[in-house]
Amino acid sequence: MSYRSPATIVALALVLLLAGCHSAKVLIPPNLRPPAEDSASTLKQARQQLLQATPCCSSFADFSYRSMLPWQPQKFTLGGGSMVANLSGTHSYFLAFRLPADVKLPYQVAVKSELNGRWLHASYLFAPTVVLLDEGFQPIHSEDIGLCEHMGWSDETTGAFGSLKVSDPKARYLLVYSSAEQQSGKTYWEQSPASISNTTAATLKMNSTGSFSIPHGPDGSLWVGMMNKTYEKAIGSAICKKAPEGDGLLNSLRAALPLPWSSNSGGTDNDGKTSHPNSP
Repeated sequence: MSYRSPATIVALALVLLLAGCHSAKVLIPPNLRPPAEDSASTLKQARQQLLQATPCCSSFADFSYRSMLPWQPQKFTLGGGSMVANLSGTHSYFLAFRLPADVKLPYQVAVKSELNGRWLHASYLFAPTVVLLDEGFQPIHSEDIGLCEHMGWSDETTGAFGSLKVSDPKARYLLVYSSAEQQSGKTYWEQSPASISNTTAATLKMNSTGSFSIPHGPDGSLWVGMMNKTYEKAIGSAICKKAPEGDGLLNSLRAALPLPWSSNSGGTDNDGKTSHPNSP
């Protein structure tokens, strides 16, 4: 057995390491890699799959409302394998619930749609339409839920949030689907990953800067249930549209609280001379 000195072993290891560096692929963090999927193609395939599905229901009385509305938001996955409705000529995946009878009116139903796709620029959202029905399955209120983006510290508080107020004592059932207008719409999305210090699944889906609109699609993950404090707080601070540009905080404060040296902080005496608050 030949003996090699420690220095020789280290030298050989260094040569192998350098050779490996030239042959191995450079590792790039997931959030810096370009999207591999074609968002337009993915969305087109999802829409085609929904269009080809055989509907089970075409009127509000056809649905099964045996499931009680969850007491807090619960996740539901809508897509291949889910039942499909045909309402007003539009195919849509759906959820149907029985509303609680012993809850004081009014109360709020919370919804949250998650990004469907690994990359933000290649993602879309399931935008819900909700219908409240009476005991005879007749609609008493219908609404396309407007979604507002909230980027929280966890996946639970990150997504596109919305809510519905239930105030009619005749409301007995709740149907959730996506109307033609919702499926063709978009939701404003603003990115600010620089302000988030921890790495979550949500931050990996974001780019470094920019704001734009996320298209709506036919499928995805949707959270539905009675409003809780977590969702109420997220909705309260969610971003629904781009904020209007102003003149800056200093100018706003100067207009609201004139400073002694500002041009409009003083008055004019009877002799036409300008007086200041500190002048005798």
